[in-house]
Amino acid sequence: MPEPFKRLLSPDLVRLAGSHFARALPGFPHARFEALALDGFDALEMKARAMRIADALEATLPGDFARAAAAIEATLAPVRGDEALGELRAGEAGLAGWIVWPLGEFVARRGLEEPARALACLRELTQRFSAEFAIRPFLLAHPQHCFETLAVWTTDPSPHVRRLVSEGSRPRLPWGIVLKPLVADPAPTLPLLAALQDDPSDYVRRSVANHLNDIAKDHPAVVAGWLEDHLPGASRERRALLRHASRTLIKRGERRVLAAWGLDTRLRGTAALSVAPARIRLGEALTIELALASSARKPQALAIDYVVHHVRADGGTSPKVFKGWNLVLGAGEQRVLQRRHPVRPITTRRYYPGRHRIEVQVNGRLVAEAGFDLRA
Repeated sequence: MPEPFKRLLSPDLVRLAGSHFARALPGFPHARFEALALDGFDALEMKARAMRIADALEATLPGDFARAAAAIEATLAPVRGDEALGELRAGEAGLAGWIVWPLGEFVARRGLEEPARALACLRELTQRFSAEFAIRPFLLAHPQHCFETLAVWTTDPSPHVRRLVSEGSRPRLPWGIVLKPLVADPAPTLPLLAALQDDPSDYVRRSVANHLNDIAKDHPAVVAGWLEDHLPGASRERRALLRHASRTLIKRGERRVLAAWGLDTRLRGTAALSVAPARIRLGEALTIELALASSARKPQALAIDYVVHHVRADGGTSPKVFKGWNLVLGAGEQRVLQRRHPVRPITTRRYYPGRHRIEVQVNGRLVAEAGFDLRA
């Protein structure tokens, strides 16, 4: 059985952090820090553990933020510059990995009145564990200073710092504070994304794609225009980034986005959908089969998704789009596609018995539908 996620922040890591702070800061109350951080620690989940450690740091680090920031930086493990963040671990050489999360939280809480010093500290932290959560309060409190700093960081030697430019300023970062001003108007981040979309690091480019996809949820026309400007003549790497950034709008069938990818034409031919079994119980799986037959004289580029209309508690339905297939259907070609679709409990959806409809859309247009019954 896998270890609980919360154990990535363990009592041993807290003790290790205390010993590094005692080394970096003469007079640091090591024992008090551990006692405060570990009080009721075993009962806490992951985020609560990080916040508890940050609470203990607030109670034990110096009130002078510049001195506290210097102490934090002195505890950090050396970096080579080419490490994947997920592989970093704390050890005798210094702190890295998950234990750095509460360090960033401390900076976000105590450094808001000294943004220049705080951002310099976050630049160091993000090379040991992403500071994407910690930087967000600064973007809200000091937007001009932050965006000037992020513009400089787009050419930073560290890919972790360059990724922070994009990831930290995502309007709707999972687990992070929603940046409502950027949800309303993403314009301040667009020059940053333009500077990073051809970054040599795939790690950075993927963040840019996710950032653009965030924008697409609120401003589809902005991303459609971005594709029209940046897709023609794009390199293979940029095309992959832009395709990932387009995923939400392709699922929605946004016409300008489909046109940018050459997917704005109707299926020329027929499509037949079948779903088996016709009745299932929660925890079982469906086999979705789509039979395509082209009547065209030329190959057709097709983006195929399917929409499951889940039954709600009130008897109505709510649609959920699932990614299907991207393919080129040859002239006169017949092809059968299959997909296994599990219907199992997940935390973000509650299932109710009843008739569920499945629709298939090709290039954003409905071409076939079928259904199944979910038993109580």
